[in-house]
Amino acid sequence: MKNIRKVIFWVLVLMATPLIMQAQNPPHPNGGNDPGSGNTPVGGGAPIDGGITILITLAMGYGLKKTYNFKK
Repeated sequence: MKNIRKVIFWVLVLMATPLIMQAQNPPHPNGGNDPGSGNTPVGGGAPIDGGITILITLAMGYGLKKTYNFKK
């Protein structure tokens, strides 16, 4: 009975969490200035290619290691 109460409690907490959280609007792309007046690119200037490439490489290496250990 105690375990069921814990499960019900955590399910209710997880279901209520999105109701409590509030997200903020994203900032204007150019700091509120006219589109051509600043040097900030629309959409931000964060490169995502390097991180994704590293993540995929590490995931492939992990998968190959798991496959090698499984066959061994």
